[in-house]
Amino acid sequence: MTGPKLDKTAELGQSIWMDHIQRSMINSGELERYVKNGLRGITSNPSIFEKAIAETNEYDDQIQKLSLEGKNAGEIYEALVIEDVRRAADVLRPVFDKSRGEDGYISLEVNPHLAHDRQGTINEVKHLFTAVGRPNVMIKVPATAEGILAFQELIGDGVNINVTLMFSTTQYDVVAEAYLVALQERAGKVLAVNRIASVASLFISRIDVKVDKMLDELGSPEARALRGRIGIANAKMAYQRFKKFFSGRRWEYLSEKGARFQRVLFGSTSTKNPEYSDVMYVDNLIGPHTVNTIPPKTIDAFMDHGTVASTLEKDLDEARGQLDQLAKLGIDLDDVTRQLLDEGIEKFVKPYDKLIETITEKMTDYIIA
Repeated sequence: MTGPKLDKTAELGQSIWMDHIQRSMINSGELERYVKNGLRGITSNPSIFEKAIAETNEYDDQIQKLSLEGKNAGEIYEALVIEDVRRAADVLRPVFDKSRGEDGYISLEVNPHLAHDRQGTINEVKHLFTAVGRPNVMIKVPATAEGILAFQELIGDGVNINVTLMFSTTQYDVVAEAYLVALQERAGKVLAVNRIASVASLFISRIDVKVDKMLDELGSPEARALRGRIGIANAKMAYQRFKKFFSGRRWEYLSEKGARFQRVLFGSTSTKNPEYSDVMYVDNLIGPHTVNTIPPKTIDAFMDHGTVASTLEKDLDEARGQLDQLAKLGIDLDDVTRQLLDEGIEKFVKPYDKLIETITEKMTDYIIA
């Protein structure tokens, strides 16, 4: 294999995306440099935009201008985000074109307050997808029961979707099934399925953060041996389910019509515990038809000292054994992942609300000044 480390990873079937966006990265050419070094996509969320807008003055002039035009804080937020997403999509467009639509996407989160509102999610996604007006955008929909129903309908309507906030293999099964059903229904209506893109985003490190605390409370040698292991083991099992869904006659029928894999995307892959390697959630999850979305600091660390090797299907029996041992210790992973979904929604609602407050304050400061 030749070329930068991100390109080497791509040769093994995994695309590296960046879990970050900020206007200064686009203006300075930093994003373009990452793309030249092998970056293949971007994900965003309300927390990322909240930090970018609240902690810098990069957006102040546009906030002031839109405020004078009579826009409210919500409308201003949307305008700011759409501009950044469009410009980032344009930087990524060569990747999109070269990969024939497999990569080169930027993901934009739907309003987190709509997490349990099926029709509201559908309406918001269609609005944002149209407003951005780029073929290489995905709208992020949370893997709640209502979100998955919305996702299935949106795929049926030909909208690119990133299903986010997935933690369990049970969630994965429902999402993958919804994707295939939507494609089958489109094919049955003699509608094209070859231009629809989707990823199923499985969060990794948040599982270890929560489970490690529970293991520490148990305090036994068996419990300590599982610290930092469950997130990766869970991801490896989800990938095995991916392989089953995207094989056999059902998938072959859709594939012949040009349908794309719904790739598994590994999110929350920055290491939260300083005791662990800063690239453990990159090095250990490399495999075909996958994406890993990583913050810039972790991308830089991986390019510096990460290891490129096919690892996602390595030591599968060990991974199964770790999950079995967790259950024997009395820790219900399904219960843990349900809690993480609820907490994940809240972790996006809070920064979204804070962001609206920040924009309102910036509008008020300008008026007073």
